Amino acid sequence: MDLVTLWFWLIALTFTLYFFLEGFDFGVDILRPFLARNEAEERALVGTIGPFWDGNEVWAIAAAGVMFSTFPVWYGTLFSGLYPVFVIILLSLLMRGVSFEYRNQVESQRWRSFWDWMSFLGSLIPSFFWGLTMAKLIEGLPINADERVLGGFAEVFTPFSVVGGLATTLLFMLHGANFLLLRLHKDTELYNRARAAALFWGALATVAILAFVVMGYVTEGLFNSFGVLPWLFPVAAALTLGSIWYGLTRRRDVLAFLMSSLTIVFSTVTIFIALYTRQVVLPSTLNPEYSLSLRESASQPYTLVLMTWVGAIFLPLIIGYQVWNYYIFRERVRPEEGGLNKGYD
Repeated sequence: MDLVTLWFWLIALTFTLYFFLEGFDFGVDILRPFLARNEAEERALVGTIGPFWDGNEVWAIAAAGVMFSTFPVWYGTLFSGLYPVFVIILLSLLMRGVSFEYRNQVESQRWRSFWDWMSFLGSLIPSFFWGLTMAKLIEGLPINADERVLGGFAEVFTPFSVVGGLATTLLFMLHGANFLLLRLHKDTELYNRARAAALFWGALATVAILAFVVMGYVTEGLFNSFGVLPWLFPVAAALTLGSIWYGLTRRRDVLAFLMSSLTIVFSTVTIFIALYTRQVVLPSTLNPEYSLSLRESASQPYTLVLMTWVGAIFLPLIIGYQVWNYYIFRERVRPEEGGLNKGYD
């Protein structure tokens, strides 16, 4: 495997880890207004993701940083072409982080409600726009011969990209509900509400994902370049979605969470497989000849070698720290205890 291929798949890995990890804490925050009935339950839901959310966001920074250093043409065209989208995502994430810090600083219900809604929007908006961005990677942007993206903000909203955004948001809500089944004590009413939410939002997520897959197959030729087994990933996605229902109805919470995790992994990997098999990292909707190819978008060999050494040192450290963090804060949360028993409040 050459370094261009290696770094393309490492970018795919960072995005996959980001959507897998941040997906459930986005989902918990989006579900919070539907699940919490009082202040103790609000605190308990925040406590389920409190030790993890900022560490999960590291993978978004890693993905953008790695793309910038190893595929500067891809990074420049994508981020400048979708500049308003990424500004909205960034502001939403900032607002979300501030809400966690400020929420409990003033003993006022109106103050807390304001920051709860900021946290809700700070999770809902990035969830939708990340899904829209992944859809645009397949659908393409109006790139001209100078590798510049033409058109305005409104043009990023197409039927395919909007369905992609909705599918991602609903999938994150399902993933968040499944995560709550692992983090809340089973004898609480909040746990039962989380299970009902998983079943309800999971049904909507299944419809949205199937719609995205069908549209990708019909309008974008998503699986045409997959070789002799173009049906493999759609079938795998259908099996994981079906397994989620089996896990939820049989009260096998670990299985349900693993399957929603695999659905996110398969969905993200499918997009990057489509890019790799086409050898095009960003198609042009104006002229196929203006599309950004994998090889021509990559950095010089010296930069790729240097980044390989940097990645070999820091990637295991980041993964190791996160595994340790999840182990330390592994205990379940009970609303009447006000959050976690140790380490974070």
